[in-house]
Amino acid sequence: QLHFVESGGGLVQPGGSLKLSCVASTFGIFHNHMAWFRQAPGKEREGVSCIYSRSASTNYKDSVKGRFTISRDDAKNTVYLQMDNLKPEDTGTYYCAPVFSSPQATCLFKPVYDTWGQGTQVTVSS
Repeated sequence: QLHFVESGGGLVQPGGSLKLSCVASTFGIFHNHMAWFRQAPGKEREGVSCIYSRSASTNYKDSVKGRFTISRDDAKNTVYLQMDNLKPEDTGTYYCAPVFSSPQATCLFKPVYDTWGQGTQVTVSS
């Protein structure tokens, strides 16, 4: 059974920073492409950033490019999301998940499993 534990969220003012962590306790991420998703109240879950296995490449939602940075530490079975210059529209619950890749060897915002952790809440407000 998959089990991810997301952490690092909180309340931050616009322009602030947070670093999210996702630890996979029952799932080895080494061979997997991983992504961060978020869900705002009343909206569908959306992909924010993904990272190919072995950090070969990354992908970002247009609205977070230049502000968010995804990384991974396979030895710690952990994926990170550094979020800088946060905006109110970044507010939501953030989740991590393994995702599929394209034939061109890029990660996609398409989760492999319909299984989600509890997420971590990010609120950007003054």
